Amino acid sequence: MPPLDAPPVSGPAPAPPPVRPAAGQFATDVPALLLRLDRNPFHHGSLGAARSLGRAGIEVHAFTEGPRTPLARSRHLHRAHPMPAAEGDRDAVVARALERVAERIGRPAVLIAMDDMGALTAARLAGRLRGHFLLPGPPPGTAARLADKAALAGLCRDAEIPHPETVAPGSAAHAVAAARELGLPLVAKWDRPWLLPPGGALRSTTVVTGVEQIRRLYAATPRAGGAALLLQRYLPGPGEDWFFHGCFAADGRLLTGGTGRKELSWPPAAGLTAVGRWRDAPEVARAGVRLARLLRYHGVLDLDFRRDPRTGAYHLLDANPRPGAQFRLFADGRGTDVVRALHLDLTGRAVPEPRPVPGRVFVAENYGLLSALRALPGGPLPVPAGGAGLETAWFAADDPRPLLTMAGGWLRRAAGKAVARAGRRS
Repeated sequence: MPPLDAPPVSGPAPAPPPVRPAAGQFATDVPALLLRLDRNPFHHGSLGAARSLGRAGIEVHAFTEGPRTPLARSRHLHRAHPMPAAEGDRDAVVARALERVAERIGRPAVLIAMDDMGALTAARLAGRLRGHFLLPGPPPGTAARLADKAALAGLCRDAEIPHPETVAPGSAAHAVAAARELGLPLVAKWDRPWLLPPGGALRSTTVVTGVEQIRRLYAATPRAGGAALLLQRYLPGPGEDWFFHGCFAADGRLLTGGTGRKELSWPPAAGLTAVGRWRDAPEVARAGVRLARLLRYHGVLDLDFRRDPRTGAYHLLDANPRPGAQFRLFADGRGTDVVRALHLDLTGRAVPEPRPVPGRVFVAENYGLLSALRALPGGPLPVPAGGAGLETAWFAADDPRPLLTMAGGWLRRAAGKAVARAGRRS
């Protein structure tokens, strides 16, 4: 050891400690790829994700149905890639498509599933994809347990979350008997709706009012692509549909999220959120966090609840291991939403402390218009609370082309349906 009065030893100065990025500072050198396998060119959730990440300076890629879809026309989308073919070994086809896109991007990208089929496929392929993509890592099988409507009842039991009584009929006679036991109206849904054939002939959820409907639905089982029919007790109460969105870290922490209520849905009573409002519902938030902890969930979680007005209990109806289409409702005072939080988390950046903005309203203009027209006889329509903020699915002053493309597509589709109806009458 040198004496205390010895001259300092010359040499290189110690390296300064690395500078940690500030919370909310994005890794803009890491792109994002939006994975959606359901062929729905009017999926506004994917557009919302592209806009959210693109405005943060992130290079956004996405699978699209073609170059003239609303998402492909967004100025915030860096590049559109052809959707994987729907035939053959789905996992193998999607894996090859993802690997081709990874080669084009040229560096690891955050992979964000935007529909159930995408989330389930990404979870099955996680081991193969990790060299190319950054993606959340919940325990194996978690995504499938959440998305399967039949398995959800068991999860609710384990998490002590209310869930409506649900029956999986094994025959047409069993379905009729279950309908009589549950009472009409009731809810009919398919346990794995992502297996339903495209085209919308079989809706994922239907409010059933008669026994003949039950028989017809059960008779359609051979055409359901492997999905099984479920019958569920109907919980009454318009205006009692609630939802939870949250992004969870690998250690189970809720990074950001919120609870809201459906003001209008399409189709009515059993459809997606046409108009929603950010409203505090502590019981719903606690249920979402409890379920995520039970599953050791990592990533974005979207849950749908219905409050039973007779008991006040919030029943969990649906769980999705990905962002819901209305996720932008929960953009907080800093602009952080669950998609931005996921990108921050997967790139090792800190997510800033949430600044909730209760009262914000989300409107999907196309579905909101249809819902409003249907709701007009029933009373006043929901409008944004003073100064709370309005989030529109399609309109954006800095990105107008998707709205115009959507409107043109809807008009063409409506005209085609009108021509088809006229042809059937003639």
